Amino acid sequence: MSVDLTDLHTARTAPGELPATMSAWAIREDRLGEPEDAIQLETVDVPQPGAFEVVVRVMAAGVNFNNVWAALGQPVSVFKYGDHPEFGHHIGGSDASGIVWKVGDGVTRWKVGDEVVIHCNQASYEDVEVHGLDPMAAPSQKIWAYETTWGSFAEFCKVQAQQLLPKPAHLSWAEAASYGLTYFTAYRMLMDRAAIKAGDKVLIWGAAGGLGVFAIQLCLAAGAECVGVVSSDEKGELVKELGAVGYINRNDFKGMMRTGDETPEQEKERFGHSRAFSKKVKELLGDAPDVVFEHVGKATFPTSVFTVKPFGKVVICGATSGYTLDFDVRYLWMKQKEIIGSHFANAYQCMKANALIAEGKVKPVLWKTVGFEETANVHQLMRDNKHSGKIAILVGAKTEDEGRTGEGPGAIKGEIGV
Repeated sequence: MSVDLTDLHTARTAPGELPATMSAWAIREDRLGEPEDAIQLETVDVPQPGAFEVVVRVMAAGVNFNNVWAALGQPVSVFKYGDHPEFGHHIGGSDASGIVWKVGDGVTRWKVGDEVVIHCNQASYEDVEVHGLDPMAAPSQKIWAYETTWGSFAEFCKVQAQQLLPKPAHLSWAEAASYGLTYFTAYRMLMDRAAIKAGDKVLIWGAAGGLGVFAIQLCLAAGAECVGVVSSDEKGELVKELGAVGYINRNDFKGMMRTGDETPEQEKERFGHSRAFSKKVKELLGDAPDVVFEHVGKATFPTSVFTVKPFGKVVICGATSGYTLDFDVRYLWMKQKEIIGSHFANAYQCMKANALIAEGKVKPVLWKTVGFEETANVHQLMRDNKHSGKIAILVGAKTEDEGRTGEGPGAIKGEIGV
């Protein structure tokens, strides 16, 4: 379908008013598959904000792997969840920066014209967990623009008012759109679930990846020391620049990685490599780690449980190498260690994390900024593992430097990866 993007960077209506239609990169159930085919540019109706909702004019969007999953329809199709059955399309994009364009009934904290970034957790205000336990525990909890539609790969996106955060003035639109999903996840893992404090020692897997670069900076901000595991010495130098006291090249300890089908003899040999790795971690940190930051899963989890100190914590938010975990549980119970699960963050945690960005204590790490017309292509790049870090997409913004209104450090420009 031919869509005219000539007016993309020009507001077609005054703030407070919405146009009837907009350009959006959408996925539909009848064309699931490779991102370059599944994600297509369409003209769709602009959503109207309901009660306690806000429509934001998107200035820039961030790319995450969840929209690759949405395109593929794996591991499950998104069209069975959220508001997809009602609208028939999926508009992804779970990171965004933009301008409040219209507010719904009941919204009092935000006004038209406010510059914002968006966090991607949604929950119903009627769920009691939202009002006393944690919105992440609510039965209605969903990740916006994955389990719902109306994400940021469009001229306008629709969110709950509680998803809005003030845009850090010293960041461009592209930089401000690049960090939310991964950074807020790392914040909850370390600052809330693991409750790191000054003097703690932390081991970070995938330290040069999208989660790891923020985990390092959070350790530094909290007064904790950390060592990162990386895949090359070049990435090791990056994590040291970010604040790690040292790094370990995982290729030096390939034998510690667990496949799950080792023979008893192979498992004994693998465990020897884990012991050597643990010794190296202790040498670099000066002691065994109080906390291990996990998101690799199957290949590394047995080593994580073994390496963390007695009464220490292994906090995990994902399992990129496999989610079926097996390990020698004796090192867990006899040393009274803890395994803690973590998933994204609630609005309060996102607010606290965003304040560190605004204060310049944590910096986004951005690899590449592209135009709106490249949306499907960069998702295919990610699908084929040909990207080298975080990608931002310009939507309403014309240039990658547009949007700065204050002084302060911008994003670190660099190639990252686990």
